[in-house]
Amino acid sequence: MLNFLYLPFLARFKELAVFFLRVLTGVFLIHGVWDNVVSRERMAEFEAFMSQFGFPMVEIMAPLSVYTQLIGGLGLVFGLFTRWAGILVTTNFIVAMVMVHLNDDLRTMWPAIVLVAIGGYFATAGGGRLSIDRMLTLRGS
Repeated sequence: MLNFLYLPFLARFKELAVFFLRVLTGVFLIHGVWDNVVSRERMAEFEAFMSQFGFPMVEIMAPLSVYTQLIGGLGLVFGLFTRWAGILVTTNFIVAMVMVHLNDDLRTMWPAIVLVAIGGYFATAGGGRLSIDRMLTLRGS
């Protein structure tokens, strides 16, 4: 009876949960930068935003941040080079936390904190069974 309280039957859905978290996070990241990718005006607004927070060389740093987030998001959606995608996401949002959110309250900082954690998870755990990474590594063995 005690074992039932730990809900062991839910473990069979672990790979679906990892897949859902990976794809949902990737889509969120892509959605967050897509306007900057397709619009020079939006990229200029992002450069101005970064300037407010003391980023150096915003004409380089803004596209670097945007395309890092885009590539990380695509990697997560497809489960391709997922560990690298996790590293990109973690790094990008650590920089965001330090440069932009350091003096914010927890509620405002929360999305960046969660993205650091999710990026760290995928950097260490990989994309799971339902990923292109998994298919490629099975083919290579």
